[in-house]
Amino acid sequence: MGDLTSTRLIVLKGLLFLLIALLCAALLLQQSPDLRTLALVALLAWAAARFYYFLFYVLEKYVDPELRYAGVIALVQALLRRRRP
Repeated sequence: MGDLTSTRLIVLKGLLFLLIALLCAALLLQQSPDLRTLALVALLAWAAARFYYFLFYVLEKYVDPELRYAGVIALVQALLRRRRP
């Protein structure tokens, strides 16, 4: 499968991810409607976004500029290949 190049489809994909996240947060808050759940959902979203930033920006720009990968699985494969003699 090739890379997604259509601007409209890329935006649609992003909006669908946002919709999934909002629905999950809403369902969790409906199941347990308190400030603690709200805080945990907010922290989860923040931490996941920071981890994503770390994986796809920090590693490439600051740790190893030659490290190229398209996703988490590709990153793990690249790291494993580097460890093998």
